[in-house]
Amino acid sequence: MQPSEVVMNPKQVFLSVLIFGVAGLLLFIYLQVWIEEQHTERAEKKREQKATSGKILHSYFLLSSLSVTREKIQEHIISQNPKFHMPEEPKKIKENFLVNSERPTGLLTEISHSQEKDQALGKTTKSSTKKLIAKHQGTKTFFRKFNEMNWPLEISPLNKSLVKDNKWKNVYATQEKRRSFLQEFCQKYGGVSRPQSHLFHMVSRIYVEDKHKILYCEVPKAGCSNWKRILMVLNGLASSAYNISHNAVHYGKHLKKLDSFDLKGIYTRLNTYTKAVFVRDPMERLVSAFRDKFEHPNSYYHPVFGKAIIKKYRPNACEEALNNGSGVKFKEFIHYLLDSHRPVGMDIHWEKVSKLCYPCLINYDFVGKFETLEEDANYFLQLIGAPKELTFPNFKDRHSSDERTNVQVVKQYLKDLTRTERQLIYDFYYLDYLMFNYTMPFL
Repeated sequence: MQPSEVVMNPKQVFLSVLIFGVAGLLLFIYLQVWIEEQHTERAEKKREQKATSGKILHSYFLLSSLSVTREKIQEHIISQNPKFHMPEEPKKIKENFLVNSERPTGLLTEISHSQEKDQALGKTTKSSTKKLIAKHQGTKTFFRKFNEMNWPLEISPLNKSLVKDNKWKNVYATQEKRRSFLQEFCQKYGGVSRPQSHLFHMVSRIYVEDKHKILYCEVPKAGCSNWKRILMVLNGLASSAYNISHNAVHYGKHLKKLDSFDLKGIYTRLNTYTKAVFVRDPMERLVSAFRDKFEHPNSYYHPVFGKAIIKKYRPNACEEALNNGSGVKFKEFIHYLLDSHRPVGMDIHWEKVSKLCYPCLINYDFVGKFETLEEDANYFLQLIGAPKELTFPNFKDRHSSDERTNVQVVKQYLKDLTRTERQLIYDFYYLDYLMFNYTMPFL
């Protein structure tokens, strides 16, 4: 038989086809793996580029925390103010509560629940920010400008051109000391580190009055009700601060907040408006909040906070107290405040000023204090060119028959607490004490 006449039998044909099929399959698998590897490498490069480009923006839109030991901060405060000193504490208390920047780690601690709330707020504001970014054309240009600005902004001299009276000389000198003290503290200890809060959350407590170009950060229990009355008058919403009810101040939607603006609106106002914050001794503010919310009938704080506090911190509580939440004792309230597993979250009335107004990220032009409220407020009204007849109201917004919370009243409440509990309250608010140069309370 000639070679050309050789014919493969079916078995040989089958084996040939099988061999070519397996070879083809192996080639296909190899190509598929190669394509997937190439795709993965490209995706990784894109993610790295995106992460790199987002770092700068992230640092401006997110809050920095103060990463510094308590001892270093106190050394700075003592050098600035010789009267400020830490009391001699038992060794055990020093070791547990004062050695480093970590908060107390025992049963009564401060950390977790407010951080969980901040994280939830961060998630909410992230989605709203994305929507805002998508809405506005030219956002990239704005981001570039935002990246170029120094954060926090440098302190600038107060514009005194509208002050007509010479009686404010001492107030001005005091104001300069407060501003310089706060700025020096923040420059020394307020570096950008782990992110915690979004820009829109950071400015969520700031009220805007566009006519006189004012930004006012609300600190509850530090004269905020009357300040909002003043803003309403300045904005033309009322003729007198004395004619505005408590409900109109707190439940009406008459005033705008800074987080209601887009990114460009926030940026412009932070750089061009006069920014003010009014603060108060933290212990006085805390006692004032307790008296207001828990010693008088309240349709919100009793059922929401009161019931939860009594249930967790009062052994053998009666059925009536568990049902209505009335009659919370100050010691029970303090146990709630310092508990790392609070049954309910934080509230703005006893939240730290450092978390309400972010004074080391937002450079406030004016730092007023509740202790000199009327004098500071009326000087500020002069600075911004308010009508001559407008003065800061001096009436008590609620429970007018009650004695104002002062040093003597605070001492009465602190009598019910142990020395350790008083120390823990200070530890909770220590940044507010140090930032605004308040003297450490008697512990």
